[in-house]
Amino acid sequence: MEIGQTIRELRKERGLSQEELAKLLFLSQDTISLWERGKSLPDVVAVIKLTKIFNVTSDYILGIEK
Repeated sequence: MEIGQTIRELRKERGLSQEELAKLLFLSQDTISLWERGKSLPDVVAVIKLTKIFNVTSDYILGIEK
């Protein structure tokens, strides 16, 4: 699974909109949309924040761990 798909699934499982996730990360909704569509990738800092928000490992977000 691609990183963007993983982020989308985790976001939806938590009942968050793209805008809500963006606010938690201090980013724009457009950035979240780009990630989810595979048009760009989160940087290391964003991946670390995502692990804390979703309570998963970075390996999970990066698709290394299922």
